[in-house]
Amino acid sequence: MRTDSSPGTDPSLGVLPAREHLPAGVGDAPVLDVVIPVYNEERDLGPCVRRLHRHLVGTFPYRFRITIADNASTDATPDVAASLAAALPEVRHARLEQKGRGRALRTVWSASDAPVLAYMDVDLSTDLNALLPLVAPLISGHSDLAIGSRLARSSRVVRGPKREFISRAYNLILRGSLQARFSDAQCGFKAIRRDVARVLLPLVEDTGWFFDTEMLVLAERAGLRIHEVPVDWVDDPDSTVHIVKTATDDLKGVWRVGRALAVGALPLDRLARPFGDDPRDRQVPGVPRGLARQLVGFCVVGALSTLVYLLLYSGFRTFTGSQVANALALLVSAVANTAANRRLTFGVRGRDRAVRHQAQGLVVFAIGLALTSGSLAALGAASADPAHSTELAVLVAANLAATVLRFLLFRAWVFPEPPPAASLPVPGAPDASRPTYDHELRTGR
Repeated sequence: MRTDSSPGTDPSLGVLPAREHLPAGVGDAPVLDVVIPVYNEERDLGPCVRRLHRHLVGTFPYRFRITIADNASTDATPDVAASLAAALPEVRHARLEQKGRGRALRTVWSASDAPVLAYMDVDLSTDLNALLPLVAPLISGHSDLAIGSRLARSSRVVRGPKREFISRAYNLILRGSLQARFSDAQCGFKAIRRDVARVLLPLVEDTGWFFDTEMLVLAERAGLRIHEVPVDWVDDPDSTVHIVKTATDDLKGVWRVGRALAVGALPLDRLARPFGDDPRDRQVPGVPRGLARQLVGFCVVGALSTLVYLLLYSGFRTFTGSQVANALALLVSAVANTAANRRLTFGVRGRDRAVRHQAQGLVVFAIGLALTSGSLAALGAASADPAHSTELAVLVAANLAATVLRFLLFRAWVFPEPPPAASLPVPGAPDASRPTYDHELRTGR
């Protein structure tokens, strides 16, 4: 999907190579780094790490590492972590002097050399048999992130009605407010490719429990692929999570992220993969690139903007003439139409060239105005006092003609495809002849 880079974006942060299957047995780094964030877990940490270690040794076919991320614990957790690291060669521990699960994950993931990064809660509520299915799509190159879902149809979950209600209500809020399509944001069982984390984590602000949700929402909005794994999950009755405080912080996070998405303040174009990673963007002989998607998006936006236009026209017509009402209604709907098509139909994000696009959209608006005004003038010449329903029918017909012309002008002039050009090769890309995202950053398209 073509995007505009936001002003001030560092192009070096925006290159995500095309996904490839990760090689096994190359170099000294492990393929998987499983992070366990803990705070005052001296009792559960030892059994958890040893059980996880036994499982990985027995079932995981790649090299792995277990990292204990200590969030400023005040009990004997650091001593337990140190003894585990000394006893098990695949275990290490990191100490943070500030609390926050999100802070711990960001710190450890950012420093890790493993190509696949995962985390799970210390209580091991999730059945470990889901770990390999969780990370396999990332190792194979199929997906960018993977999450365990307790709300999938085939998941088997044991927990009380209170936590069940809170979890489902929270995910409904995410679907309604942020249009999230993933099913379970809070399950403590997730994984991400390191190349994606390198670009995604700097955009995630939260350092606490909302970290997961924010990361998933941004990844989904950027078009990254999120794989969901049904899990078996048993509630930990001794969990130290403060439900009310966590819920309040989560709702504040939903408001903050929703507002940022609404005003376009997040440079999600940094997360776009190179041109060609999405098969819908490949050049197929005889098929204009992206035409089908653009037609669907344009028709949806056009239908909604036409409805808005007719409502505005009917409102303005109550206190002014038909020509003035038509011009005002068309102007307002044209500005909204250009903005919606810019983002939804042609995939242009960010504020760069937004004014230019609106100016070009107004030229297209002028052509539409000429068509609709000419139609009204012809109707007025044919009938001295036409019925309001007749005026609307004429305007609908004129707008259909203007819509076809608007799409052609938008595609060829306002939001044109970047011209074919030689591009810099992207390491790991299956076809280096395709334009790279770095090329799109330089050209602004």
